[in-house]
Amino acid sequence: MSFLKNIFGKKETPIKSYSDFWNWFQDNEKTFFNVVKNHKDIEKNFFDKLSPKLAELRDGYFYLTGMYDDNTVELVLTADGNAKNIVFVEELVEQAPKINGWKFTALKPAMDIENFGINMAGYKFDSDNLFFYSNDYDEYPDEIDICVIHNEQTEENKEEIENGTYIFLDNYLGELDFLNNIDNLKVISKNEAEKELVPIAKLKDFLTWRQKEFIEKYEGVRYNTQDDEHSILEAESKSGNKLIAVVNTQLLNWDRKASHPWIAVITFKYDGSNNNGMPDEDDYQCLNEIEENIMQKLLDKDGYLYMGRQTADSERDIYFACKDYRKPSKIFYQTQQDNNNKFEIEYDIYKDKYWQSFERFRTN
Repeated sequence: MSFLKNIFGKKETPIKSYSDFWNWFQDNEKTFFNVVKNHKDIEKNFFDKLSPKLAELRDGYFYLTGMYDDNTVELVLTADGNAKNIVFVEELVEQAPKINGWKFTALKPAMDIENFGINMAGYKFDSDNLFFYSNDYDEYPDEIDICVIHNEQTEENKEEIENGTYIFLDNYLGELDFLNNIDNLKVISKNEAEKELVPIAKLKDFLTWRQKEFIEKYEGVRYNTQDDEHSILEAESKSGNKLIAVVNTQLLNWDRKASHPWIAVITFKYDGSNNNGMPDEDDYQCLNEIEENIMQKLLDKDGYLYMGRQTADSERDIYFACKDYRKPSKIFYQTQQDNNNKFEIEYDIYKDKYWQSFERFRTN
């Protein structure tokens, strides 16, 4: 029997939990350490082994590695700026064991601009050739809308400059601050600039100041949806099928929208081919039960405002406006796992500080 085991090798334990992953990592860490320290084809000998193990946990994990110092390898796990994956990266790193010679970091950390720059596609991105200015809008006073200018941008190299600038900012500001503190970002050329250019080195201080103002303005803001009335809206979808929306139109008129800047939407796809895109009775009841279950977990007193739902063309979308994206990420992911045998389920979380994506539900 032992001979057969040697032939076929040891069967690896499936990765179903954070502890499973870290147990596997500890079994291989010495090999990975030597690969990174000695630059022994890191892609093949480390990343190609790491990637499928992370994928067994869930999609959405990305990674970087390098030497933190002469005797320590740093593994940075990142969500690549996707809000709905942030909490899972943070949780995985929180449960990392202490391993001699290793440093585990959740999300790309901020870099000191004096010692930071990147080279990409033949262009440099650093404090010498990047500038910014802020756009202000009376109707959206809390919106952080930034234009970034690279000295060498032209129409011909626009894509390369945009990609390099985003990567620079992601590393200069740090992944979390880049996601949280900038609402809209546009990379433009010098010729397109409409305001005085500010050195990019001052961007961090500007964002810190704006974020402090924002927190002071909205700290402690709560909204109670208990007594709100929901409107039933009927329309025709692009396909010609009936569209039915149930929306908290009273909430749409709230003047403190920016306090809940994250929109969480979960989409359920069902077979509506025999019912003009609407769910049949069984699916309708099941969808309502799932929706009620989500609403019991995402409460307005905790900063999660139920906006309503839209049903059409074999899909139901359920919407929340949120103070933060971590809990909705976990609730939606668990909902997806619990019901993927009944419906095809997708979800997304995006920033929309003034809920402009809900303007279509306004009634005259």
